[in-house]
Amino acid sequence: MKLALCNEVLRPMPLTEQCEAAARMGYDALEVAPFTLADDPFALDATAARELRATALAQGLRISSLHWLLVQPEGLSLVTDDAALRRRTLDLLRRLIDFAGACEAGVLVHGSPRQRSPAPGQSVADASARLEAALAELAPHAAAAGVVYCLEPLGPFETPVINTVAQAAALVDRIGSPAIRTMLDVSAASHSESAPVHEVLRQFLASGHIAHVQVNDKNRRGPGQGETDQGPVLQVLKDMHYDGWVAVEPFEYVPDGPGCAQASAQHMRKLWRALP
Repeated sequence: MKLALCNEVLRPMPLTEQCEAAARMGYDALEVAPFTLADDPFALDATAARELRATALAQGLRISSLHWLLVQPEGLSLVTDDAALRRRTLDLLRRLIDFAGACEAGVLVHGSPRQRSPAPGQSVADASARLEAALAELAPHAAAAGVVYCLEPLGPFETPVINTVAQAAALVDRIGSPAIRTMLDVSAASHSESAPVHEVLRQFLASGHIAHVQVNDKNRRGPGQGETDQGPVLQVLKDMHYDGWVAVEPFEYVPDGPGCAQASAQHMRKLWRALP
């Protein structure tokens, strides 16, 4: 199991200290949120990417992936009818795709619920179509950069646009690019899917749609900090020889960020060692 930690869990530590802590806790990589690196992610360039990679490598870590892509600057949207704003949002995503390629992060995870949710008076169907068109436009750029851009299904309490892996997989199929895939977040899937999460994972790993996995509890704390059993999910990953990243992504940090990160790593490693 290649275990990554979403780095915002360790804020406000400086990046070097984040890497030192993550390595000490037993993680193999960081999944990085661009807003933790720069107030203006438009400033992130190839030089910053190389520095990020070097800082991680100094602690024996890799940069697995990027996520929380559109938190900053405020007000971005892929589904707006404001052509200039949509273009600015796409320009940032192209820049982050290049940044991911330069720091050798193979995956970008597109969650960003507010930036794909319908504006007042806009239908879900219209927002969904605009999101799909945007991802189709990004596909050649992602392919050229050698990265996989994953649309993340999110819970209905976050957005009405793409809630299930099946919905995301259908969109992926319509775009038809190997650079556009989907992923599974255990907490979101626990809220959205009608089938058990591990069965959804097995189905869409087998079909080739899923390229990334995030683990957390349905209660949005770290894995092992609630009632969600991560064991069946890990068993599927092992049975199917999944070689991608498993990223720990809590949203509520109990007792705090470092404590949550440490407990999550210990829980995941213990479960993995116990698998047949």
